[in-house]
Amino acid sequence: MNLKFILQPESTKRLTDCASKKKVLEKIALLASEQLPDHSFNDILESLMSRERLGSTGIGNGIAIPHGKLTNIKKAVAVFLVSADAISYDAIDKRPVDIFCALLVPADQCDTHLSTLASIAKLLDNKETVKKIRRAESDLDLYNILEAA
Repeated sequence: MNLKFILQPESTKRLTDCASKKKVLEKIALLASEQLPDHSFNDILESLMSRERLGSTGIGNGIAIPHGKLTNIKKAVAVFLVSADAISYDAIDKRPVDIFCALLVPADQCDTHLSTLASIAKLLDNKETVKKIRRAESDLDLYNILEAA
């Protein structure tokens, strides 16, 4: 599934106030909970944290794709954040992370989950797109870059 089908403008943000992995995951959970009224902030945060306990979702080059599974949701939801300052995230290349593309998927849709993760990884493998993402001047500019990509 393509990111543009699951990402909303209100869930696409430039961050200036997150200085830790936990704070970023909390921000993701907060934004996702606004789109998923049947799930609490705590449920969403726990889903993300559970996945991180299995191993970091930092894929390298300053990028992380935190993700989790939730019951009783019909479709995947994405949150896209770019931090003004890169943070320590235990990424595979040991570099700090400034781009976070989070994904929450229905627990019973494993194939959709994997194909969406692959689609996001492919998008973020494009160096020109990543440069544009890092240079976005506003939340709307960031959203428009992602929509165009």
